[in-house]
Amino acid sequence: MAPLPSPATDPIFLSRIVEATVRIGVLVVLVAWCLQIVWPFLIPVIWGVIIAIAAYPIYHRLQVALGGRRKLAATIFTLLALVLLIGPTILLAETLITSAQELATDLRDGTVTVPVPPEGIGQWPVIGQPLERFWRLASVNLEQALGEIGPQLRTFASWLLSAAAGVGLGILQFVFSIITAGVLLAQAQPGRRVAYAIATRLAGGRGAELADLAHMTIRSVTRGILGVALIQALLAGLGFLVVGLPAAGFLALICLVFALIQSIVIVLIPTVIYVFATADPVVAAIFLIWSLFVGLIDNILKPILLGRGVKAPMIVIFLGAIGGFLAFGIIGLFVGAVVLALGYELFLAWLYQGQPLAEEQGES
Repeated sequence: MAPLPSPATDPIFLSRIVEATVRIGVLVVLVAWCLQIVWPFLIPVIWGVIIAIAAYPIYHRLQVALGGRRKLAATIFTLLALVLLIGPTILLAETLITSAQELATDLRDGTVTVPVPPEGIGQWPVIGQPLERFWRLASVNLEQALGEIGPQLRTFASWLLSAAAGVGLGILQFVFSIITAGVLLAQAQPGRRVAYAIATRLAGGRGAELADLAHMTIRSVTRGILGVALIQALLAGLGFLVVGLPAAGFLALICLVFALIQSIVIVLIPTVIYVFATADPVVAAIFLIWSLFVGLIDNILKPILLGRGVKAPMIVIFLGAIGGFLAFGIIGLFVGAVVLALGYELFLAWLYQGQPLAEEQGES
C-alpha cells in the first residue's frame, strides 16, 4: 500500500489552500473597497437607522391614519421632520446673527454698559477677587477689560468659528439622515426581516432576541436621555426668554449639549449669577427656583423613561450611553448603549450557559 502524501507535498491540498487564500484576499479587498466608498455616508446612515427605529411608533400611527399607505406616511414624516429640524435652525441662526450685529454696533458706539459687580462677590473662594477686579474694570472701562483678555477672546473666536462650521456640516448630515430614515420607514417590514436575518446569521438562535434588545435600547435611549435632555433644554430656554437673557436660543442649545452628559448645571449656575446681578431680586429668586427644577427634573424622568421595556438594567444602558457620548460624540449615546447592552446579555448567556438565568433562579 503506497504511503499517503503529506499535506505539505499534496498538490490537491496545496491548490485548495492557494484557491482559498485568493478568495479570502479578494473578499477582504472587496469589503475594504466597499467600506472606503460608503465611509463618508456611514454616520448619516447610522443616524437614519436610529431615527427610523426611534420614530417607528409615530410613523405607524400616521400610516394607520392614512389607511395603510406607507409611502405617503413616510413622505409626510420626512417633510415634518425636516421642518422641525430646519425651522429652529433658521430661527437660531437669525437670533445669533442679530445679537452679534447689535453687540458689534454697541461696541462701536460705546453704548455697552456693564453693571457694577454685586457686593460680596470678592469673598467667593479662588475666583472671587479676580472676578470682582475684572468685572469692576469692565463696568468702568470695557475696552481696557476686553484688551486684557484679548488672547483668550481670539482663541475662543477661532473655536467658535470651527464649531459653527461643524454645526453646519452636522445639519447637512441630519438632513441626509432624515431622508434616509424616511426611506427605511417606507420599507420597514422588509428591513425588519433583513435585520433579523443578519442577527440570526451572526448570533444563531439568540439573534432575534439580540436584535429586539438593540431595537428597544435605541428607543429607551431616545426617550430617557435625548428626550429628557430636550425637555430640560426647552424648559431652560423658556426661563431664559422670560427673564430676558441675551442669546437665549443659543444658551438653550448649549443646555441641550450639557444635559446630554448630565451637566446642565454648568450652564445654569452662571445664568443664575448673571440674573441676580442684573435683574430684580424677586425675578432672580423665581429664576433660581425654576433653574433648580430644570436641573433636577431628570432625576424624576429618567427612572420612568430609561430602560423601560429593555431586559438590560437601566444602569447598563445609562453607562453605555454616557460613555459612548464621551468617546464618540452624540451618536455614541446610541451606539454605546446598544453595544454595552448587547455585551451584557452575551456575557450573561456565556455565564449561565446550560443553566437557568439569574432572574429565573431567583424566582424558583
